[in-house]
Amino acid sequence: MRDKNITGVLALFFGWIGLHRFYLRQTAMGVLSIVFFWTGIPALIGFIDALVFFTMDKDEFDIKYNRDFVKVIRRDKRRYRVREQQPQYRDAPRPSSKKRENHARAATLKTAGIQKFKDYDYEGALEDFKQAVELSPRDITLHFNLACAYSLTEQPDESFKHLDKAVELGFNDFQKIKTHDALAFLRVQPGFEAFEDNKFRLSPDLAKVREEVLDLNQTGDLLEQLQRLGELRERGLLSEEEFNREKKKLLKA
Repeated sequence: MRDKNITGVLALFFGWIGLHRFYLRQTAMGVLSIVFFWTGIPALIGFIDALVFFTMDKDEFDIKYNRDFVKVIRRDKRRYRVREQQPQYRDAPRPSSKKRENHARAATLKTAGIQKFKDYDYEGALEDFKQAVELSPRDITLHFNLACAYSLTEQPDESFKHLDKAVELGFNDFQKIKTHDALAFLRVQPGFEAFEDNKFRLSPDLAKVREEVLDLNQTGDLLEQLQRLGELRERGLLSEEEFNREKKKLLKA
């Protein structure tokens, strides 16, 4: 394989005898240079050739003077690509058309839901997100968006459930959970402190707290409601702050 820089050096210093032509296997032109070297013309041509070779692009030089070598390289590359691609087609079957359709449909619904969410149409966003998550149940952002939408529509149980699912699937921006405006309603709910302490995962105790606090609203006796609320605090399932907040809600009802 010929090198363009070596060719340029030979043309510059030995162009007067056409040595670079012999290097490029242009024997006839090399012989002519030797025959007419005494005229000085081969030396001038050699100088010009040197400038051309030094400024020529390497790929252009290879295509012109290393054509056989380039063909071999290209052929080997094609063979390598074929060998490399064959296992991919054999071992990684393409997803079914049904799965592709579901994925595309879920993406469309998610985009529509996000736009409705931005337009403060939280009920409409919920519907789109719910349909999308049925098609793509492992989409982390869908579960987080559902948690936000449920929080804004004051449905804490569903919000807790989808936030728990998002964390289970890999969501780890816990600071966002503690500061996101859409989750403000969720953060003031009984059990959020336990939810946070449990690394933003639901636990059997937390689920039981949610169920018992909700049952308070179905009991008409205020005294009984306050007693049950006090029991939750004594069992350590409600913090003092959560107890006072729920107590105020009952007294206002």
